[in-house]
Order: sequence, then C-alpha cells, then structure tokens
Amino acid sequence: MANAIYLVVTDLDGSLLDHHDYTWEAARPALQLLEELRIPVVFASSKTRPEILELRSELGNEHPFIVENGAAAYIPDGYFVDTPRGCERHGAFWRRAFAPPRQRWGALLDEQRARHPGAFQDFATADADEIVAMTGLPPEKAALANEREFSEPVQWRGSEAQLRSFLAAVRDAGARALRGGRFLSIAGDCDKGEAWRWLRDQYVLAAGGASLYDLSLGDGNNDVPMLELTHRAALIAAPGRAAPDLCRVEGVIRSEALGPAGWAEAVRQWLGELYAGAAAS
Repeated sequence: MANAIYLVVTDLDGSLLDHHDYTWEAARPALQLLEELRIPVVFASSKTRPEILELRSELGNEHPFIVENGAAAYIPDGYFVDTPRGCERHGAFWRRAFAPPRQRWGALLDEQRARHPGAFQDFATADADEIVAMTGLPPEKAALANEREFSEPVQWRGSEAQLRSFLAAVRDAGARALRGGRFLSIAGDCDKGEAWRWLRDQYVLAAGGASLYDLSLGDGNNDVPMLELTHRAALIAAPGRAAPDLCRVEGVIRSEALGPAGWAEAVRQWLGELYAGAAAS
C-alpha cells in the first residue's frame, strides 16, 4: 500500500450515523482501524459547519470536511503545506465555496410557498420546535442544523404534481434541489461529487501526484455524484427504501447491514480488497 494515497469520504446521516438516533458506535472499530492505518476520513454531508465541527470533536477527526451537500469544503489551517488556491480564511480553516449564500433562495421559496400553500416547510421560516419535529434532533442540535451558510432544507408535504412544478421553478431560478434521506436541499449548482473532486485533488497535489485510491460511502440520492466519482463506492443499506441507482457497475460495494454497521462492513471489505491486491502484486 506504499506510494499511494488512500482516502475515505463519507456521508453522515444514514451512513456513518444511524438514520433514527444518529449514533455511530457500530462504526467505531472500523474508524479506529482507519486511524491506525492513517487513512483520512472526510465527512461530506448535508449537515452544517457547526454540526460537523461538533461531530469531528466527538470522534477526534481532524481532517477536512464538506458541508451542505457540497456547497463548501473546509480545510484546517496548516493541514497542507501550501494553502489551496481559491480559498478564503474562515476562522481556523480555509474555505472553498462552491455555491452562493443561503439568502439567495429566500425570495424563490417565498414565491413557491404562495403558489403551493402548505406543500412544504423550510428551515428559514420554521420555529425551533418545528425544526426539532422535522429533524428528530434535540433542541440544541436542531439549532446547529439551522446555522446554514449556503443551502435551505425543505421538507416536502405536497403532491407529486406540486413537487414537479416546484422542482421546475427551482431549476429555472438557477438552483438545484438535492434529495436526501429527509429533505430537499435547495442550493446553487453544486454537489458532493464536485466538492470531493476538488478536495481530493488537493491531497494529490500535496503528495506530489501520487496514485489515489478513494472510497465513498453513502445511502441517498444526494450521495450519487460522489459515489460515481471515486475508485470504490459503498452503498449503505437504508431502512424501508432501496439504494439509489448508480450508472457505474464496477467497484461497487453493497452493505447488508444498515447505517453504521453497514458502514463498518463496507470499510472492512474495501480494506480487504486493498490488501489482497497488494499481496497479489
């Protein structure tokens, strides 16, 4: 496994974190193994920067991360020798934004709310109790979920016909609606795949152009651009719904277990493939 870069980029909710209670204990042994092997684990989530910072602290993760479905990547200051191009300083991090700020979508959603009364609820117009009810998070974590910089989560409650009209209006306004496990995320023309493409290039540049082997893990449609891009992709089984469709056929791992247990299962399979390949060569 020498002379190469090995990276893991992962969705959080429904993948590393349990879909219902957001626990990650079942993934702990696999996380520890990756740490021992010095393989970075990069979070790529619909979650906000404050949410991910809290989870990074809880897990002892010190690597870069991607927020709000690819809207921005954050790199700890000093993580790479050279500051990546196109970044701006943001506290203890360098930030590369791929989308306009959240406020850009307020007028669009107000217009659609008038056209489709009661068909959806967004975070910006919800109160604290409503966000708790929509997310299933305790109040303090629900508040972090609303500290968004680039995107607006929408819980759809209307008909399929209304949804088609809504999505067409979003596209016409130059926005993109990414469907996650619970919400539509309204943001600019960005996704986890493009953000990861840029971030992994920084690793390759820092390593002088070494070969790259990366694993992406996810369970939702908003993970598809990332899952299509990486050397190996892991589809984590989700309760009550089928895995998203991928165009790729080769290099796909499908977990049998759900959530963090499935995450650990997929990581172990990937590592087994790497070591088997290294032994064969």
